[in-house]
Amino acid sequence: MDETEKPAITQEMISLFDDYTHLSLDRRKFMDNLAKLAGSVSAATAAAALMASNAKAQGLVPETDERLRIEDVAYPGAKGEMKGYLARPAAGGPFPAVIVVHENRGLNPHIKDVARRVALEGFVALAPDFLSDLGGTPADEDQARNLFSNLDRGDVTANGVATIAYLQALEGANGKVGAMGFCWGGGTVNNLAVAAPDLGAAVAYYGGQPDPAAVPQIKARLMLHYAGLDERINAGIPAFEAALKAAGTDYQLFIYDGVNHAFNNDTAPARYDKEAADLAWSRTIGLFKEALA
Repeated sequence: MDETEKPAITQEMISLFDDYTHLSLDRRKFMDNLAKLAGSVSAATAAAALMASNAKAQGLVPETDERLRIEDVAYPGAKGEMKGYLARPAAGGPFPAVIVVHENRGLNPHIKDVARRVALEGFVALAPDFLSDLGGTPADEDQARNLFSNLDRGDVTANGVATIAYLQALEGANGKVGAMGFCWGGGTVNNLAVAAPDLGAAVAYYGGQPDPAAVPQIKARLMLHYAGLDERINAGIPAFEAALKAAGTDYQLFIYDGVNHAFNNDTAPARYDKEAADLAWSRTIGLFKEALA
């Protein structure tokens, strides 16, 4: 394949990639199967690069943006020290706080960029590293992904609750806290909404759903973003929505037709959908400004 030629990415390839990154975690098997679909090993390598996120991709908001104050922070977690990336407006305040929960690759440059975007909207944005208990997010994406099977869901939720407490007491914040998360982080935010009655708003992007029996515990205003082509995650929508309706939960649910899981991640060109991402973002920020003011 010519180095300048980009392979055509089919829906079957994207489904295969989703299975690899969320279920099998077997890269060799993934690449073998992708080569069969792409027609060659070189075409498969190029296709995999387009579907994966690019850790070196330039963010939308540079770390040098003078409108922001950025720092790495550490605070007490449920069992040990949690580390995170904190971004806030350089002047003014106090501001509402928003927790930004990463995908199943850990606290990487893309999620830090998302935190900066949130901060520019007038919030204290904290992106915690939920791999802190395991030594923190490694630089290698596959190594990071493999660590998530070692996390206890209860510990993750407890660390989320500890993060809320940290932000409620943070100087320059107004005491109100919301949370948003993507993929693994979306499921984490859903579970956090169940466990934390003082969470003001929760926004889950293509995240796994909590136990329907626990839905009545949710007190936060909820916003759920789903990709129309994301069959794996969307299979849980009917039971979740039925439970939300039965409980009288304040929620909004949006399905973006024709887009894939991870449509918000602008560092993954084959799955990113700017139109859906921009619309979901405007809805998300609107909710936070209403619920956390």
